[in-house]
Amino acid sequence: MLVGLTVTDEETYRQYREAMAPLLAAHGGGFRYDFVVGKVLKSESDHPINRVFAIYFESSARKDAFFAHPDYLAIKARFFQRSVAGTTIFGAYDR
Repeated sequence: MLVGLTVTDEETYRQYREAMAPLLAAHGGGFRYDFVVGKVLKSESDHPINRVFAIYFESSARKDAFFAHPDYLAIKARFFQRSVAGTTIFGAYDR
């Protein structure tokens, strides 16, 4: 999946990434690319985008299990929701 975010609190977002990384790896996932964006030339999102990353999973089933996992939902509530004001999914593909 290619995702764009509006990160409003870099430190809390860093804590989110650190907290979710072991669970992500346990679900066969990880990050291929991660960018801090300096300038957006065109966007159809209703929020500014200052972070873009590519996240992968071994399968759709493992992706769904990760995002529904109670530990992930707790991490998301504690860190992600406090540090991200907008999310845009640019696209996803299966290998």
